[in-house]
Amino acid sequence: MPDNPLYDSADLLEEDISRMEGRAYWAIVLLVVALAVTYVACLFVGQSSMTAKDVIDTLLGGGSWGDHYNVFVLRMPRIACAAIVGAGLSVAGMAMQAMFKNPMASPSIMGLSSGASFGASLAIAFGFGAFAGSFSIPIMAFVFCFLTLLMVYGLAVTRYGTPVTLLLLSGVAVGAFFGGMTSFIQYVVEPDILQGVVYWTMGSFNRCHWDSFWIVLIVVGIGVAMICTRLRELNLISLGEDQAQTLGVNVKRTRIILLIGTSLAVGGSVAVSGTIGFVGLIIPHICRAIGGPNHKFMAPLCILAGAVFMMIMDAVSNSISFTGVLPVGILTSLLGAPFFVYIMRKRKNEIWG
Repeated sequence: MPDNPLYDSADLLEEDISRMEGRAYWAIVLLVVALAVTYVACLFVGQSSMTAKDVIDTLLGGGSWGDHYNVFVLRMPRIACAAIVGAGLSVAGMAMQAMFKNPMASPSIMGLSSGASFGASLAIAFGFGAFAGSFSIPIMAFVFCFLTLLMVYGLAVTRYGTPVTLLLLSGVAVGAFFGGMTSFIQYVVEPDILQGVVYWTMGSFNRCHWDSFWIVLIVVGIGVAMICTRLRELNLISLGEDQAQTLGVNVKRTRIILLIGTSLAVGGSVAVSGTIGFVGLIIPHICRAIGGPNHKFMAPLCILAGAVFMMIMDAVSNSISFTGVLPVGILTSLLGAPFFVYIMRKRKNEIWG
């Protein structure tokens, strides 16, 4: 083979890809172990005064009735919901960033989180959806998340297609509208209900139970599955819509499927946890730095890393007490904002997308 820098560049690129894939495989294995270890470790954290010995005895079949209630009824579903919400928000953020070729894109930018929050606030403050009983909050969150999706897509679509920039701007506008409506509810609602609405919008898993777990597992699971079935198309779309269409991708249909999957993942998450920010922004960046831009590896990395991250944040929030449990949404914002700024400053000269 002649001494040609093009061959050297190709060999180097192949070597880099191979190295990133190997690193991604090892990261997935380590995150699977970390997921199991973190889940068990988080069982030892809670508001009740249980010692480590009490938790171990309870897990082994001993312990009092109160210990069984604390571990199996309060802590286990709370931690499981945190893991699923973390995974769902992370995968949704990954899909948004690739689909819009913008590292700042996320479910919150598209307004989906704001729409779901408004629907849940209606259920909490005024009893909308009361016919569904304990499922009224999830149902209202799902309905308004889908409504937000339809509004954003309806505002952005033109006879020439759906420009990405217009779609993002529509998301910002609709999200701001629903955010203002949620603030209006907080302004007019009765004081005894206001505290519940405000606390819910801050994000917390302490009201999760096994019914919540099954709801979030099914809905978020369907959304994540819809995204994961389009990973090849997502790789091609992230290179450019024209190139993707040339390679046989139906961009419009794929985008609709990804948006619906994202709305399911976000709506299911917001329904049980409230509004939790920055997870869908930070975790995809970390996973991309570890495993590269191939979504075949990014998706499992985001699922596992998001789950581990959210469980840790929930455990830390339950370890900090002022007048009550610190909402996990506050903690993720306090930690996530400066970390995200650090990532953007570190990578500001890179061209991605």
